[in-house]
Order: sequence, then structure tokens, then C-alpha cells
Amino acid sequence: MARRGDCSLIRAALIILLLPRSLEECGHISLSAPIVRLGDSVTASCVISQNCSRPGLDSRILWKLGAELQPGGRQRRLPDGTQESTITLPHFNHTQAFLSCCLNWANSLQILDQAELRAGYPPAIPHNLSCLMNLTTYSLTCQWEPGPETHLPTRFTLKSFQSCQTQKDSIPDCVAEDGQSHCSILRKHLILYQNMSIWVQAENALGTSVSPQLCLIPMDVVKLEPPMLWTVDPSHEAAPPQPGCLRLHWEPWKPSLHVSQKCELRHQPQLGAANWTLEGPLPAKTLQYELCGLLPATAYTLQMRCIRWPLPGHWSNWSPSVKLRTAERVPIVRLRTWSRQRPLDNRTVDMQLFWKPMPLEENSGQIQGYLVSWRPSGQAGAVLPLCNTTALSCTFHLPSEAREVALVAYNSAGTSHPTPVVFLDSGGPPLTKLYTMAQDPHSLWVGWECPNPQPEGYVIEWDLSPPSPRDGNKTWRMEYKGSITGTLLRENIRPFRLYKISVTPLYEDAMGPTGHIYAYSQEMAPSRAPELHLKHIGKTWAQLEWVPEPPELGKSPVTHYTIFWTNTQNQSFSTILNASSRGFVLHGLEPGSLYHVHLMATNQAGCTNSTGLTLMTLALEGSELPILLGLFALLFTVICFCATAWLFCKPTRKNSLWPSVPDPAHSSLGSWVPTTMEEETFQLPSLRDPGMPPITKITVLEEEEKKLGPWESSDSSETCLPTLVQTYVLQGDPKIASIQPQPQSGTSDQVLYGQVLGSPTGPGHYLRCDSTQPLLGGLTPSPKCYENLWFQTSPLRSPVPSASSQEDDCVFGPLLDFPLLQGLRVHGVEELGGF
Repeated sequence: MARRGDCSLIRAALIILLLPRSLEECGHISLSAPIVRLGDSVTASCVISQNCSRPGLDSRILWKLGAELQPGGRQRRLPDGTQESTITLPHFNHTQAFLSCCLNWANSLQILDQAELRAGYPPAIPHNLSCLMNLTTYSLTCQWEPGPETHLPTRFTLKSFQSCQTQKDSIPDCVAEDGQSHCSILRKHLILYQNMSIWVQAENALGTSVSPQLCLIPMDVVKLEPPMLWTVDPSHEAAPPQPGCLRLHWEPWKPSLHVSQKCELRHQPQLGAANWTLEGPLPAKTLQYELCGLLPATAYTLQMRCIRWPLPGHWSNWSPSVKLRTAERVPIVRLRTWSRQRPLDNRTVDMQLFWKPMPLEENSGQIQGYLVSWRPSGQAGAVLPLCNTTALSCTFHLPSEAREVALVAYNSAGTSHPTPVVFLDSGGPPLTKLYTMAQDPHSLWVGWECPNPQPEGYVIEWDLSPPSPRDGNKTWRMEYKGSITGTLLRENIRPFRLYKISVTPLYEDAMGPTGHIYAYSQEMAPSRAPELHLKHIGKTWAQLEWVPEPPELGKSPVTHYTIFWTNTQNQSFSTILNASSRGFVLHGLEPGSLYHVHLMATNQAGCTNSTGLTLMTLALEGSELPILLGLFALLFTVICFCATAWLFCKPTRKNSLWPSVPDPAHSSLGSWVPTTMEEETFQLPSLRDPGMPPITKITVLEEEEKKLGPWESSDSSETCLPTLVQTYVLQGDPKIASIQPQPQSGTSDQVLYGQVLGSPTGPGHYLRCDSTQPLLGGLTPSPKCYENLWFQTSPLRSPVPSASSQEDDCVFGPLLDFPLLQGLRVHGVEELGGF
């Protein structure tokens, strides 16, 4: 069974391999035109013979252009049994493509036939036909411009005749190589001094075009080769060229030695993108030329070309370049000078001389250096050099009596005219109110008030502070108008740099003292912020510190710092610190958490951030949790205890929970004082006087037997009371107190209380004590016996001894002594039965 399956698979594979080859012979494509103009329509037909039928083969013919199926094929069956499909491509926009005729078999397209289609344009008319006669090969080379691309193979043929009037005696055609637009006619086909007609023919599958005819004599279109330009070593010349001049030599092309010709020269200074300057025609026989009017000490590039002259011809190409340099010229300049002097001792001064070259002509010559010299007054003809420098300043020492030096500029050609430098004395009045302001980042305005008398001019100097050797000498300017009060400095002014500006007034024979001022044209933010350092860290805090950056030139001082910290939840916090701060402690951090911290330094011009610092707080240990819980519990207990004590001990808080009974001793009775009037004796009101306020409540207590006091009788049944009744009055006028009637009990707002100690068999005593209801508004406790001594004194100033019993705080005479008991009716006590 396995072998039968294998054989069936092999048989099917063979059918698949053999079927396409047999199908390829079944169809045939016919095209209306294999090459068309780009964008034109193309019609194609495909015919399939009747013997091409196969099992599973779809009889419908399909078309493909390249890899794309094309709809619109018309199907029909011819009388001879063949099947035909026709398709029209309305706009063929491909320069080259394959059109295929296919059938669908086994879910795949089988190509029956294939045809190539091409599209393009007919050739344009060639133009700009020109010919040159080469004397080296004596061949006539013609070239042209073919025109736009045709997208089709195009053939260019150079045709010619030996006459311009008739097309006779034709010359063999010259076919250009593919992609070339030039062709050469050999010498053997040429008549050098006879007219000939030449044209170009272009041809491809879509058409043919011909250029206009060119009539010429071959020797009239001769093009010479360029000459060889060179220069002679100056050492071999008798005299060197003048400044600004160059001497040139050339050698013509050897095959053109017998040809009369003229040449042109062009030169260009090597100063950037300068244009070429043309010189000519040059004499052909001398083969040398001196070119003048050039810049001194300047390198030039020179080229040369020649043409057949006076007969017609074409210019040769430019010769290879030659580079020459003109000679130096003596500097023609005026030197503006400015000097400062500082005495070293009584005989020597230190001089500092500045100068600026001002060219007097456009080509004044380059300056290679400067020479400062001094001619002593007592030595005839002696010149002492002081400085030889390429800079624009010089420092030297001179005797104090020297008043003048000479300054010259020089180069390899010589020296300029000397400029005398006269030293001025320092005796003029100074400037007042020197100030400056920034106009923009590259300029500074400096102003002043004009002194009296008015100067003849001013010298303004400015330089970096401190001066930098890399930036060269200081910049200075001389103003020759004494009435001005300011000037704008634009030269060598850069932003973010500190400049020291000096202004010196100049008078006729002296100069005033120099004024100085410092200024920025523009300030900038700090270049960097201090670097953060972690000093200490805990579980909920971190101590940071930093070292402030030193002051920088061009940057204003730091006004404040801002510290930022962010946790892992992107919650940001910040705080602003003074510029004097050197550290900060972050509080409220979470234990075992990560934080990112950075510092920002700010000044008036901007701010700058420091590098970030990442820190992690300490984590809580397992043993600390019980301790924290215990501390919280203890704290809670202490708070509760303190609150309870405060609540129970504070009288104002105590009244809010239960009633507070006032102390009668601190009521209105406390204002009673004993009074003994010598002039007038007041009688006690009767005990039965109805005007006395009634006692609303009296309590009689059973008193236990106790020892008698020293003033009591042991065998007497009557109470031992003082014989006289002490008088008690309110403080104030005693007469008023005794005369005014007492308010009735029904209308009185005072409730009086008393407590009586007594027994059925013994004498009764009264005792004042704390009551449980409000009486007179007092809150203090009852006074002790020793606190109211007047209460125990008789009118005769005889002291009343205290009771021996300590159970009673205050025990006094009979109840009649107590004014409040007047009007009481006491039941159960024999001694008071008469009330």
C-alpha cells in the first residue's frame, strides 16, 4: 500500500511538471505595435488552439502586465475551434514591460505566451552643433546636444559632404558610440581649406530627426592647446620687480609655434572669494610680461590662454594655475599714540606706550613690526632702541628728563616715517561723575561730566578685569572732541565678562587723572550649583550640607538657594533658603524610603541646578515597635491622669459636675465686725422683734457627754454663758444698720442657716459649720477659732477661753450671742424655752 501511494504521488508530480510546457505551445500573442509612444494605447490578442484542453483547466484567458492582472479582456470562440481573447491598454505609461497571456489551472496562473512592450519618444532635433580642428591629430571633432531623453535606443550619425551647395562627394558617416554626443572625422577625409557641410541625424524606432547643417572650413575652427606659464627665480633677474608688480614668462604649445596667435592673462588674489581680473591681449613674440597694480605682499593665482590670430580660431583652455607673491611696500601709515608713566625713583620713570596704525592709502603695505627708539639730547647721532615688537604696546624705562621718543612701523621693504611721541605731565583737572550702562550684550555706554576747563580730548581704555594674557592688550580709543560727555564702546565687548573702563582727559600740555569704573554688558546665571553632601541621616530626617561656590566674574552673587526632594511616589517638596545657608535638615521623611534631592542656586540673571543626590532613610528595627507602642500607651495614661486631676481639682470645673455650697463666713456675714462705741451704746433688738429675719431651718443635735471647760461649772444645771451680749453690726454706719427695718422673710432673697448642738439634759451650744446649700455666695471654708478673735472678746476686753473639746471648732456663749438666732423658736431645749 505504501508503494502504491508513492507511485501515485510521483505520477501527479510528473503531470504537474509536464503540463506547463505543453500549455506554452497552445497560445500565441499578437500586438498592434511592440513599441509605442509613451502614453499611447496598445491592443493585443491571444489565440488558444482547441487541443489545449486539460482536466481542471479553466478556458477563460487572463492577461497580466508585469505582475498585475489586467481586466477587460474580451473572450470569443472562432469557427475553427480556437479561443481568442483581445485586450486594449488605453494608456501605456511604462517604458518597458512584459504582457502575458495566462490560463488558470489548479488555482495557479499558467503563462501561455509573453510579449515585450516598449514605449518612449521619437528623437528630438540635435542642436548646438560645433566642430574644432585639433592640430595634434589633425582630426575634426564635432559635438552636439542630443535633447531630451527618448527612453528608446537612439542612434546619432555625423554626416558630411565636401561642399556646402550640393550634396556630392559625401564623406563616410561617423556613428557616435552609445551615450556619446561627439564624433571625429579623420584627416584623410578632410580638405583643410575647403568648405564642407556637416549635420547630425538622430534615429530610433519611433522616428528620425536631423540637425541644421553647419558649413565650415576645417582650418577656421582650429583650437590651440594652452601655453605653459611660469616665473623666473628672482635671484637670476637683474633687478627685482617693483612693489605691487609681478614678472611673468610663458612658453607656447609647440605644434602652434608656426601659427600666429594672441594670448590673455587672468589673475585672482588669494583673499577669499575674489573675482578674476582679465589682462590682455599680451604680446605674443616677447613671451614675457610685467603685471603691475597689484596689492603688495599678496599671493596671486594666474592662468593664461591663446587663440589663432588674426585668422579665425577658438580660444584654448586655461593653462594650469601658477601662484606668485608680490613684493613688500614700505608702510604708509599714521600712528596714533597714547602713553602712561610711573616714576620708579628720582631719576627713572616706567613708560607704557600704546599705538594704533591708521593706513593713509588703500595699499599702504603690510606691517611686520614696530620700533621704539630714543635719541639722548647730549649724544649727537646716537639712537637707542627701546622696543622692537609686533604688538601694539610697549613698556620701557627712561630717564626722568626724557620728554620724547620716536615710533616707526617696518617691513621687509623699509620703515615708515617716524612718529614723535611727546610725554604729557599729569596736572589737569579730573573728570566728575563717571558712569556706565549696558546697551546690549556687545556694547557699553560710558559717560562723564565735562570738567572745567574743557579738555581737548579723551582717552578711553577698557580691558577685562582681571586682564587675561590670552585676550591680548587692552583696547583704547582717543576722542579728539573735548565737548562730548560720553561714547559707546563696541570693540571687544563680550557678554558675561567684567570690564574695567578708564577715561583720561587730555589738555594742551597735560593730562588729568584717570577715572576708573567696572561694568558688565550682560550677566549670566551661576555656572554650577554647590554639590550636596549627606552629613547625617536617621529614620525620619536627613542632614545635608554644601560648600558655596566661589564668586565668578560675569556672574552676579547668589541671592538664595532652593532645595527640592522627591519620594518614590513622585511627590515633590521644596523650601527656599538664604544665600548664607550652608546646610539643611529634611524632616518628616518616611523610614526606609528612597528620596532624590537637588539644590538650585539663583541669582539675578537666572538659576542653575546641582547634581542630584539619592539617599535612603534608615528602616525601623523589629525590637523598636514594642517600645514605641509602650511609650504611646504610657503617654496616653499620663494624659488621662492629668486630665482627671485637672477636672476634679479645679473649682470651676468641679461646680459643673455637682453643686458647690458657699461658706457663710465668706458671705455677707464676713463683713460684720465687732464695734464698741464709747459715745453711744446700741441696744440689741428684742428677741421677739418681728422685724428680725426668721430662721428657716435649725437642727438640734444630740451632744455626747464631754469634759467641761475651765469656765464651766460641773454641778450647775445652767449654761455658762457670758453676762454681756456682744454687739455685732455690719460694717458701715451702725446707726443705719440698727434703725432700718429688716426685710420680711417672704421677700428676702437670703436663706439663713444654723446648726445647734444640744441635749435634753445639758446646755445647748451653737456651732457654725459648712452647709450643703448656697447661703451667701462664699466658697471658702469656715474660719477657725483663732482666725476671728474679735468674735470671742467681751465688751470689757476679757478673753473668752476656748472649749476644751476639740470636736467643736468654735463654741461660744449662749445662743443669744449669735444675731442670726434672734427670733428663733427652739423646741426641746429648756434654756431657750423663753424665746
